[in-house]
Amino acid sequence: MPSKRTHNIGLDALVKLYGQPFSLMLGIDLKSRRAEEITKWFLASILYSKPIRESSATATYRVFESGEVLSPTKIVETGWEGLVSLLDEGGYTRYDFSTASKLLEVFGNVREQYGSDLNLLYAAARDNDDLEKLLAGLGKGIGPTTVSIFLRDMRYAWPKADPEPSPLVRLAMNELGIKDVKQLAKRRRVDIVRLETALLRLGKDFIRKGKAISIRLD
Repeated sequence: MPSKRTHNIGLDALVKLYGQPFSLMLGIDLKSRRAEEITKWFLASILYSKPIRESSATATYRVFESGEVLSPTKIVETGWEGLVSLLDEGGYTRYDFSTASKLLEVFGNVREQYGSDLNLLYAAARDNDDLEKLLAGLGKGIGPTTVSIFLRDMRYAWPKADPEPSPLVRLAMNELGIKDVKQLAKRRRVDIVRLETALLRLGKDFIRKGKAISIRLD
């Protein structure tokens, strides 16, 4: 999140300043629809889903990236202790034990049930609701927040992806009086992924912390 103090801006400026998708920021090419890119984003989504600073989750993903632990096989082969070590190195210490266990279970299931290709999970889903159920079924640690974060950016690759806004996006929507974020994006001709990402950062870094910011929707 940029450190520059912002007091009164329009919606377009909000999206421009704070709407860079997390996947794009990490250099993940979801539009390619390649299994390895989607796996990277799923890993990152799990890291971002905890109530932890964005910078810490990003740093932790970079540690996994540097260690080339980005595929279901590599994650499983790294083992619990190895994953804890990577998480600690990235500053993910508060949730290191539980997240290591989650990663082993989830990516073990991705490898065993879908041949390490989440595109096969997508192909098996009838619609977005079914897609969310299949994702949640990969492990008990995959909750609505993780699914919402993952599918938000997966709109770039999977047409059936249509997640509900995450709690932090909802917080910003309520603050700004936005009833339907998809309708707002359509009316203002704004990329829905970038709009939701900007609202997430607004909710997390401003509204939840009590920082003053005024957004003009008209």
